[in-house]
Amino acid sequence: MNISSFTSDERALLEPNNDIIATALVVIGFIVFAAILSKTFIAFNGNSQALENYEQAAMIASDIASYPPLQGSRQELISADTLEVLANPSQDPQSHYMFFHRFSSNLDFYVEVRTDDGNYQWIISEGNTALNGRDVIASSVPVVIELGSNARCEPGTITVKLVQNGWS
Repeated sequence: MNISSFTSDERALLEPNNDIIATALVVIGFIVFAAILSKTFIAFNGNSQALENYEQAAMIASDIASYPPLQGSRQELISADTLEVLANPSQDPQSHYMFFHRFSSNLDFYVEVRTDDGNYQWIISEGNTALNGRDVIASSVPVVIELGSNARCEPGTITVKLVQNGWS
C-alpha cells in the first residue's frame, strides 16, 4: 500500500484534518474569550479603585468643611485666618500636624481652598505637593469663606486632592 492510496481513499470513517481545524478553532476562540474577559476585569478593577478613591476624597473634603477649628463666627463659615495658619505650617506646627492626622495619616493628600472669584487661595499640604507624574483624584465641596469679619464673606470651594499612593 502506497501513500497516495491512503490519502485518496474515500471510504475513510475519520478525516484527521477536520479534527485538527476544529480543535484549533476552539482553542483560538477560548484564547480570545479569555483575553476579552481579562481586559474587562482589568478595566472594571481600575474604575472601581478610582471610584473608591474619589469617594474617599469627597468624604475628606466634607469632613474638612465641617472641621470645628476651621469655623468662623458661625458654624457654616470657614475662617480665612485659620486657613492662613494652616497654609503656613511654621506659624503653628501642632495645628498643622493635627489637621492632617485627624483626616488620614496614611494618605498622601493636600487641600486647596479658594474663593470663587479667584482673589484668595490657600494650599494646605504636608510638604511636597509635586506630582512628578503621579495620578491625582480630586473632590470639591462648596463653602462660604469668612474674610476677616462675618460682614465680608465669599463663596468658595474646598478641594481635596489625593495623590497616587499605590493605586494603578
